[in-house]
Amino acid sequence: MLLYILRRILIAISVVAVTLIASFALFYVAPTDPAGVLCGERCTPARYEEIRRSLNLDEPLPSQVGNYFKGLVVGRTYESGGTTVECEAPCLGYSYLLGQPVTKLFAQAIPVTFSLVLGGAIVYVSVGLLAGVFAARRRGTLFDRVTVGVSLILNSIPYFIVALIISLYATFLPPTQYTKLFENPAMWASGLLAAWLCLGLANAASYTRYSRGSMIESLGEDFVRTARAKGLTERKVVYGHGLRAALTPVASILGVDLAYQLTNTVFTETIFGLPGVGLMTLRAFFTFDLPVLMGGVLVGSIALVTMNLIVDVLYTVLDPRVRLS
Repeated sequence: MLLYILRRILIAISVVAVTLIASFALFYVAPTDPAGVLCGERCTPARYEEIRRSLNLDEPLPSQVGNYFKGLVVGRTYESGGTTVECEAPCLGYSYLLGQPVTKLFAQAIPVTFSLVLGGAIVYVSVGLLAGVFAARRRGTLFDRVTVGVSLILNSIPYFIVALIISLYATFLPPTQYTKLFENPAMWASGLLAAWLCLGLANAASYTRYSRGSMIESLGEDFVRTARAKGLTERKVVYGHGLRAALTPVASILGVDLAYQLTNTVFTETIFGLPGVGLMTLRAFFTFDLPVLMGGVLVGSIALVTMNLIVDVLYTVLDPRVRLS
């Protein structure tokens, strides 16, 4: 298992590296002039040359890529407004539009997005699993049909509409705002409650169907019939044997969803006004802030490969039939 994990870590690093090289080529080797884009319309020649020199755009492409990767390990130095700015490792670049290192910007935005995604995941996984398991145990009954019908209706509604309805009409919920967790845990939870419910309501429908289908398949397996034949209680058979095996495909979907939502919370953060990664990346897109966009690509690729690795390792915990090799 250790060899498998090491091999997957090497593959993950290579995927992130290839993604960064492709993104670097897309942003900095395109026909447009990166220094001119970052400098803006009212750019002076001195400011233009300063940005061009700091980004090493006057050097060959391999040297530019090497300097970017070197900054991730040992940091880099930038010139901005005649002053020297030290960007400590891991240096994701420097935003000339915002006047701050990209690492600092993401250090402020990532906790917001992580809090939003984690809280929402707790809501929709709990509700989805509970409804799905109950529907599977009562397959074919009125409760099962209503549960499946409601989940299909909710899943057919576009997410941004759900978010708009909750933000406009759920006035009984506390105002949405972000407070650091360790400063005031109660304010942190209450300020994100509306966004959590929005994510939970929109995604619980899918997890209800996933868990229901997986649970029905699991309850029909031989090991479940064997457990019943041994005289185990129905509760132990369902939750101790059936549910554990049914969690494997659900965990796989959850891992991908978490990685996806960590880098795709644009609608939620924009509608609720939360200063997370999604909102910051969206603003960088409209202002052509290339270093911030590169940082977003790096954060997204790391989140995706990390969650996939965690899910693969968790397979052996959730389902003893799976062995990593």
